[in-house]
Amino acid sequence: MNSNFKNKRRNVIKQISFSSIGLSLTSSIHINAKENKKQKNQFSMKGKINHSVCKWCFSQIPLEEFAVNIKAMGITGIDLIGPKQWHILKKYDLISSMCNGAEISLTEGWNDKQYHNTLVDNYIKHIDMVADAGFKNLICFSGNRRGINDETGLINCAEGLKRIIGHAEKKGVIIQMELLNSKVDHADYMCDNSNWGIELCRKIESDNFKLLFDIYHMQISEGDIIRTITDNHHYIGHYHTAGVPGRNEIDQTQELFYPAIMKAIVATGFNGFTAQEFIPVGSNPLQSLEKAIKLCDV
Repeated sequence: MNSNFKNKRRNVIKQISFSSIGLSLTSSIHINAKENKKQKNQFSMKGKINHSVCKWCFSQIPLEEFAVNIKAMGITGIDLIGPKQWHILKKYDLISSMCNGAEISLTEGWNDKQYHNTLVDNYIKHIDMVADAGFKNLICFSGNRRGINDETGLINCAEGLKRIIGHAEKKGVIIQMELLNSKVDHADYMCDNSNWGIELCRKIESDNFKLLFDIYHMQISEGDIIRTITDNHHYIGHYHTAGVPGRNEIDQTQELFYPAIMKAIVATGFNGFTAQEFIPVGSNPLQSLEKAIKLCDV
C-alpha cells in the first residue's frame, strides 16, 4: 500500500468520524430538510388553530435552527421574542405572536404607581416598534401585590394602562396581561385569577386590552378551564399551554385533556394564537413539540 493511498484513506476516515460525531450531537434536536418535508406532507393542519410556541422552553436550540424546524411543522409564530431578534423571525416568514421587552419584570408592574412613568415610556416606544414591524400583541404584567390589596391594585392597573391604551388603539396593537398562578410558580403575583383579570378588562373598556389566558396557570389557580373560556372568551386575546402538574408535555401523564380544551376555544370563534409553553423532558424536544401541535390541532 503506497503512502499516497494511505494518506487519502486516513483523510476519508477522519471525515467520516467527524461527520458521525456531528450527526450524533445534533440528531436529538435537529430535523434535516428532507425529514422536515416528509413530516410536513404527513401532517396537514386543519386551519382552525393559529399555532405558536414560546422559545424560552426550547433554549437548547438556537433561534434560527428552531425557526426552520417549527416552520416545517406548520407553526407560524413564536412568543416572547423581543425587537432585537425579530429579523430572524421575518427571515423565515414567522410572526412574533406575543412581543415582549416593554415590561420591567413580572413582579414590578402596573399595580404599583411608582412604576407607571417608566412603564408608560417603555410601552409607548414598544407599541410603535410592534406596529412598525407588522405585529400585533404586546405582553404586560400586573406585578406582585407587595402589600397592595387587590382592589387598589385593580384601580392602579386601570389608571396606568389607560395612559397607553389610546396609543395602542391608534397603532392597532393589543396589550395583553398574562394570568399567572401565585400558588406554585409566582408567589404574590396579583393577576392570578380570571375574575380579577376580567374586572380589569371591564374597567379599561377597550378591544385593545385583553387577557393572555395561560391554561397551565389557571388550572392550578382555579380549574374549570372550559367553562371559564366559554363564558369569558371575549376578554381573552391569547392562550398558553403546558401540562399540569409539572409544566411538561401535554400528554397522558397530566390532568388536562387538551383536545377538549382546544375544541372549546375553536367554538368561541377565536382567531388569535395558541402558544405551546411546556418544558420538554423527553429526549427529543422538537418531537415533543410536534406531538403537542398535532394534539391541539382539532
